[in-house]
Amino acid sequence: MNQHAALAARLASLHRSFRLIVTGGGTGGHTYPALTAVREAQARLAHLGKSLDVLWVGTERGLEARVAPAEGIAFRTVPAGKLRRSSNPLAMLNKENLKDMGRVPQGAHQARKIVSDFQPDVVLSTGGYVAMPVGLAAKATRTPLVVHEQTVRLGLTNRVLARVATVVAVSSENSLKLLPDSAKAVVTGNPVRPTVLTGDATKAVHALGMHGWVQGLPTVYITGGAQGSVQINTMVREILPWLLGVANVIHQCGSTSLEESRAYAATLPPHLAARYWVSDFVGPELPDVLALADVVIARSGAGTIAELTALGKASVLIPLMSSAGGEQAHNALHLENSGAAVALTGEKATGARLTDALRPLLEEPALRTHMAAQARSVGRPDAAAHLVDVLLGAGLDHLEKNPA
Repeated sequence: MNQHAALAARLASLHRSFRLIVTGGGTGGHTYPALTAVREAQARLAHLGKSLDVLWVGTERGLEARVAPAEGIAFRTVPAGKLRRSSNPLAMLNKENLKDMGRVPQGAHQARKIVSDFQPDVVLSTGGYVAMPVGLAAKATRTPLVVHEQTVRLGLTNRVLARVATVVAVSSENSLKLLPDSAKAVVTGNPVRPTVLTGDATKAVHALGMHGWVQGLPTVYITGGAQGSVQINTMVREILPWLLGVANVIHQCGSTSLEESRAYAATLPPHLAARYWVSDFVGPELPDVLALADVVIARSGAGTIAELTALGKASVLIPLMSSAGGEQAHNALHLENSGAAVALTGEKATGARLTDALRPLLEEPALRTHMAAQARSVGRPDAAAHLVDVLLGAGLDHLEKNPA
């Protein structure tokens, strides 16, 4: 009997809703994996004729405060302190840090009351500062705590919570050696939004109105994330005439750079401009665009890495060097060492180096295919299902040991 079937058999005896608290957020990297797990759990339980009672605990200003209510998920807030890190320990003793430290006891008290009142079967933490008081409240109330880490190296909050967690779910096998207790760790991967995996390449050109798209050329998709990236956009403009000579280009530049990018496009020769599509944002068409892309130029946040590897895409990664703990650089180098991407970090992030990275990928289809296969080999498109197996299993273990 496989794991899904075994869980289904155990869930058959559940005569009430399965109760889940989710905590984590601040950014999309923490928020969207949690949301994907919630949706997977709801679908799994509904298929078995069961229901999920879920409460999301976050901060009032984090992304989760918008996402959870918009998705119809009950939402509560607790105060959380943000630690502004510095290489100089004395510099961390600033007014903002001291003020936020004072919020931690208040957040811990409120979190414990929320967990006690809701009585979840399991708590899922995906990281971010708000996860600390909720995770500790789970420990204090003897509620199973599943910590999920999206990056190769654990974030600050998850490093602390890993010591008290019931299970630590990581996205990469390379994370196991970084844990204080790998015996309670499991590699699930990082949940990817299901829609990302359902793209249709044949629809992308029509959806974007790319009338100058040339079928015989590879297609490059450039993105700096939802807000765009001035750094990436600047590098791309340096090489765009050459790039358009060998590829179709779809460029999501962000609102800050849109006017400048379009003005530059207007100076291009018509035959090149015809196969260049630039916009501030790619919306519902994103899955189709990703399906069409032969090479992706992007940042290397955890969500981006999860999507590119689940889809098996050759990529050139330009990390945001100011990301917490240098996690984006670490992510990019991890993929590069696996042969699944090219990483342009630090001084390597120049237009000339970008050309050097792209040229062989665009000129040698076999190399591009090999890199895509390497990316796919480290991808985990079933990450959401695996994480939900862990959540349901931890909750059922607790229920079976502590029947009401």
